[in-house]
Amino acid sequence: MFGIGFPELLVVLLIVLVVFGAGKLPEIGSGLGKALRGFKKGMSEPDEIDVTPHKSPHDKEDQK
Repeated sequence: MFGIGFPELLVVLLIVLVVFGAGKLPEIGSGLGKALRGFKKGMSEPDEIDVTPHKSPHDKEDQK
């Protein structure tokens, strides 16, 4: 997938560790996990469609 192997992932992880520090990694991982779960949930739910009928101005005249 995209030519990313184990050595490339180690380099990326090392860069992230240097930039953010070891203390921020759990927070970053937690946020990333929540984002992925939300994305998967959004993709698996069916689209919501509003099927309620709209009232037209003529409906009031027909009831009189």
